[in-house]
Amino acid sequence: MVRIRRACATLALVGATVGVAAVPAGAAPVGAQSTTRATTCPTGWGSLAKTDAGATVAPLTNVRTGRHTCFDRMVVDVPGAGSGVGYRVQYVDRLYQDGSGRQIAVAGGAVIEVRVSAPAYDPETGAATYPGRVARPLPGVDLTGYRTFRDTRFAGSFEGETQIGLGVRARLPFRVQQLDDRVIVDVAHSWSATG
Repeated sequence: MVRIRRACATLALVGATVGVAAVPAGAAPVGAQSTTRATTCPTGWGSLAKTDAGATVAPLTNVRTGRHTCFDRMVVDVPGAGSGVGYRVQYVDRLYQDGSGRQIAVAGGAVIEVRVSAPAYDPETGAATYPGRVARPLPGVDLTGYRTFRDTRFAGSFEGETQIGLGVRARLPFRVQQLDDRVIVDVAHSWSATG
């Protein structure tokens, strides 16, 4: 009887060992799915200035940001402008306010100047349409947890153009998109094609 028990226990142990050995070392348990996949990110954006000559009298009302797998995003909302919002987005050594020439400090390894051809005030009354204050961070924008964005600064609105400083981790590729009623600036997390 003892011999039969030992034989059964030995067979069970050998069966378990063979079963484990048959499963590859990195295999996931049945029913589990791998959650770590390399993401292919867009490439070819470059870091040179991007411009569009459009202009509008529709005032800018909001600036917001968002985090994505491959890039951080800034959106400048200009309701009523349609697709006619012009812009100039470029890396600069320092941010200088239009009109006064005052230097505005922007934290980060590199600074992107975002100029949108729309005022941050009502052209008829002069009343502010965006609550930004010169040299202060953009209202309502919290960059905690962002991989690329480090700082934002409102530089003001002068002669129908609004100027924003965007501090980023390093000089990285970026793109600018112009959609109805907004300008979108995406700055990549890296120069490589994976996120």
